[in-house]
Amino acid sequence: MSTKAKQKKVTYFYDSDWCNYYYGAGHPMKPWRLRLTHELIVGYGLYRKMDVWRPRPVEYDDIAAFHCKDYIDFLKNITPDNFREKQSKCSHFALGDTTDCPIFDGLYEYGKKCAAGSIDGAIKLNHGDSNICINWSGGLHHAKKSEASGFCYINDIVLAILELLKFHDRVLYIDIDVHHGDGVEEAFYTSDRVVTVSFHRYGDFFPGSGDLTHIGVHNGRYHTVNVPLEAGIDDENYERLFKEVIRAVMTRYRPGAVVLQCGADSLAHDRLGCFNLSLKGHGMCVEFLKTFNVPLLLLGGGGYNIRNVARCWCYETSVALDTPIDNDIPYNDFLTYYGPEFNLHIDPDPRVRNDNKQKDMKDLVHRVLQNIDRIEIAPSVQMHERPVDHYKEMIDQNNEEKENIVIDLSTDQESNI
Repeated sequence: MSTKAKQKKVTYFYDSDWCNYYYGAGHPMKPWRLRLTHELIVGYGLYRKMDVWRPRPVEYDDIAAFHCKDYIDFLKNITPDNFREKQSKCSHFALGDTTDCPIFDGLYEYGKKCAAGSIDGAIKLNHGDSNICINWSGGLHHAKKSEASGFCYINDIVLAILELLKFHDRVLYIDIDVHHGDGVEEAFYTSDRVVTVSFHRYGDFFPGSGDLTHIGVHNGRYHTVNVPLEAGIDDENYERLFKEVIRAVMTRYRPGAVVLQCGADSLAHDRLGCFNLSLKGHGMCVEFLKTFNVPLLLLGGGGYNIRNVARCWCYETSVALDTPIDNDIPYNDFLTYYGPEFNLHIDPDPRVRNDNKQKDMKDLVHRVLQNIDRIEIAPSVQMHERPVDHYKEMIDQNNEEKENIVIDLSTDQESNI
């Protein structure tokens, strides 16, 4: 088979509106990181090798596929101007000044726009239009059915998985954010149609969940896989652990589609993270999953050193495309952010100690693999016809907007995308 025949079709979702929202002064979540990521992708010319789509606007019912209507209605109506008169409800839904989920202008629209790329990516995978779909604005894994958490308001991951389940009997969710993917785990804790796997820092660390013994209940027993880690894990140990666990899950469960949350706060030098991975160590996860030739949805997540977030997600876009890119960052509007070296790749922090002892790691892998061996594969789902989705609307909108998506090839700068 030729190299060209093996190349995977990649779709990349981007909406410049993502970058127009602001969590507030001093808040570590910066939607602006998505603009930096996009500028690097454009600067390296990677957009030329992908389908570039603006997500369609999602509707109320799309969000209500998972979230409670009372919660959605509250998100729609709460503003910085009226939140004081609604303090009790703010507390009920875990929003406001005393939480990590502040109330800011356009909060609901921001959540919807981030979710749109994940849902549309799932739809394109379902219809075989792409092998890999990328939405770096997604991956907001802490949001619960009726509660905000961990900077997350709408759980785009759960919404995307629900979309994938319309066409696939089994879906695998993998989370490499430094924080436990608690919102997604909770959503599918009783289901045998989704396996969730989370590699995360555990202990006195947000959100405090994700113990090895949390394996799911009822039909979902053993379909929750937690890999709790200590601080400072490096590329070599992470790769060995990741490949062994994921290979076992893929072999045992045989999912029809995979969702990978690529939270960049597991990189070295993150403001809130405590792992010590390089871009190559992080990107290894994308590379390894590609070898299984299963439809793959790549999402963002955490990441609080915005320069390294942009580096990471640009690099992982290149991995998805099988396109090596130079370590010298090309000219773009934000080149000065990457000085003084102006390099793409980052070095692990030599001052960080790896607290993951080899014996403990071996014991951890042994226990995790024992649980994986107990997974009962979900039965095939008998469907006479597939559920309705928004495929036609998505295609129609994209065709209408093709003329408005303009990239000046002479400068490799975005003008209206």
